[in-house]
Amino acid sequence: MGGVAAEKIPAPRACGPQGDMSGDKIPRGKPSASPAAATKVPTVAEIRAAIPKECFEYSLAHSFFLIFRDAGVMAAVFLLFNSVLRTPGLSPEPLAIWEWMGWAVYGFVQGSAMVGWWVLAHECGHGAFSPHRTLNDAVGWVLHSALLVPYFSWQYSHGKHHSKTNNLIDGETHVPETRESLRQVGFERLHDMFGEDVFAVWELFTHLVVGWPVYLICNVTGGRRLKGEALEKPVPYKLGMVDHFRPGSPLFPETWRIRIMLSTLGVSITLFALGFATKRFGWSAVLVQYVVPYMVANSWLVLYTWLQHTDPNLPHYGEDEWTWVKGALCTIDRPYGIFDWMHHHIGSTHVCHHLFSTLPCYHAVEATKHLKAFLEPRGFYNYDPTPLPRAAWRVAKTCHFVEDTRGVQYYKSFGSKPKSQ
Repeated sequence: MGGVAAEKIPAPRACGPQGDMSGDKIPRGKPSASPAAATKVPTVAEIRAAIPKECFEYSLAHSFFLIFRDAGVMAAVFLLFNSVLRTPGLSPEPLAIWEWMGWAVYGFVQGSAMVGWWVLAHECGHGAFSPHRTLNDAVGWVLHSALLVPYFSWQYSHGKHHSKTNNLIDGETHVPETRESLRQVGFERLHDMFGEDVFAVWELFTHLVVGWPVYLICNVTGGRRLKGEALEKPVPYKLGMVDHFRPGSPLFPETWRIRIMLSTLGVSITLFALGFATKRFGWSAVLVQYVVPYMVANSWLVLYTWLQHTDPNLPHYGEDEWTWVKGALCTIDRPYGIFDWMHHHIGSTHVCHHLFSTLPCYHAVEATKHLKAFLEPRGFYNYDPTPLPRAAWRVAKTCHFVEDTRGVQYYKSFGSKPKSQ
């Protein structure tokens, strides 16, 4: 990408926190560069030159240390809660209310800890775990399979997400719907009937609870173009079932068939192990020990992808406007507190990750310091310090659709008036 030429784009608008979505000012850290100074997009080579070379160096010892560190965290959480709480299905007496509440807390804490392995497997898929492809794929396959993720299948679709970020036709995951496509499936009527707050709750539920499995099974929020044909969203039924598990799915080229089979095999092995555990310990024990944490982990990964690329003032591009650099720069860094450490800073260094996805996660914080120093004065570094719950609520209320798939588009809500009636 180093040879990408300088280009002109509209001056970026603010991803304004604290409820300010006017785009008139940038309340994110230091003031943005003036619009005149923020029209020339730097090349990848220019951006890379701002980051020390050592940030791109691998350390196998560090990578494996992080795997064992996360395993230690999960083991500690398991032992702590199981030493205090009785496991449902294994106790002859019904659990007290406080114990069920304890298991709910366990589900959140353990699910949050599981995301550490999720991110490291994601690193493997990008080639950021080590310089050895076979090792990356072996480690990534094991970690993702344990979390019911089809490793190679997701590696392929996630690669599209990186290669076509914020592209309204070829992008992947959380690609904006158009007003018309959502009107056809009744979402606008739902919004009008129940109001924006109830609809925002619906948005949070569909994204954070059912979003991940529905994406894997039906490719909802996926790209519009499959097999060279541009289709309307939300689900391209014209090509049949679009899923991440069948080698013949329209998502994948013929050359990926064996890898897709291996992905499904990994998930199947984990499902078999869960079935065995259910028979041995009972469904309620598996529910609190694995299923609830698994759902929490899913919510985290959807939340990251959703919030890092969605804001009323973040542009999405049609084919006539999109370039790789412009798309990659349409990424937002956000702070996640203690979860930054647990999740290897994937949310607070996401701009860096989209520009240089093979850069190891343990160098991402240092690289982001230099990246920010280079991009922020030019108006191309997006950072939103809004607390996580408020940020998610704002996106759920204001980011529902775009008007068209051409040109430069910004998210709107159903409370917005269309350009023309």
